[in-house]
Amino acid sequence: MNLEILFISDLHISLDKPEITRRFLSFLSNRAPKAAAVYILGDLFDTWIGDDDFTPPNNKVRTQLKQLTDSGTQVFLQQGNRDFLLGKRFSEDTGVILLDEYAVIDLFGTSTLLTHGDLLCTDDLPYQTFRIKSHSLEWQQSVLSKPLFLRLLAARWYRIRSYFHKRKKNQDIMDVNQDTVIQVMRERHCRRLIHGHTHRPAIHDFNVDGQSAQRFVLAAWSKNSAEALCWSADGYKIESL
Repeated sequence: MNLEILFISDLHISLDKPEITRRFLSFLSNRAPKAAAVYILGDLFDTWIGDDDFTPPNNKVRTQLKQLTDSGTQVFLQQGNRDFLLGKRFSEDTGVILLDEYAVIDLFGTSTLLTHGDLLCTDDLPYQTFRIKSHSLEWQQSVLSKPLFLRLLAARWYRIRSYFHKRKKNQDIMDVNQDTVIQVMRERHCRRLIHGHTHRPAIHDFNVDGQSAQRFVLAAWSKNSAEALCWSADGYKIESL
C-alpha cells in the first residue's frame, strides 16, 4: 500500500496558461494516483470568481479531480489569496476536501501545520487589511451576487491592478514574518510548517522555544517547471514533475 503524501501549491491555473493546465492534468492522471493523499495549499487557480464559473479550463480540472478522488486518492485543498471563493459546490463536484486556513495534520508521526502562507506575511499591511474585508461573509455575498460576466471583467481588472501593485512593493514585505511564523507554530504546538504563496521555495531551519523546527516553502508552478514535496515513511524529497 502506497502511503506517499504529496504537497503542491501556487499553480495559478488560467486560460492564458495552457502549459500549466496540461501539466496539472497530467499530474492528476499519472502521478497523483500513486499517492495516498494530495494536499493543494492554495492558489490552484489564478482567479476564482465563484463555483458557478465553468469557463475553460475549470471544467476539465473539475472532471479530472473527480476521477482522482473516485479512484481512492484523497485530495485536500486550502484556499489561497487568488481562489478564496472556492466553496462547497466545488468540493461536491470534485470530491476535494476543503481545509481551514490553518490545518494541523499528523505527517508520519509529526504534527505538521499547513497554510497557504499569506496570513504569515504580516508586514504587508495593505494586503492584510484587504484580506480581512474580502473574507467577510457580507463582502463575499455581494461579489457572488453579481452576474458572472461582471465578475469575469472584475477579475481581469484585479489581476492587472495586482501586477502593478506588486512591482511597487518591497519584495521583503511580501515574504513571511518570522516572528509570526514562530507564534502560529507555538500556538498550534507544531515544529514543522508547510506553505506556499511566497514563490520562494526553500527549507528553513530554526528554533521554537529551544526546539528545532522546519519551514518548507513550496514552489510555484510555471510553464517550464513544477515541483511537489513528497513525504513517505522514509522522509521527504523534492520531486520534479
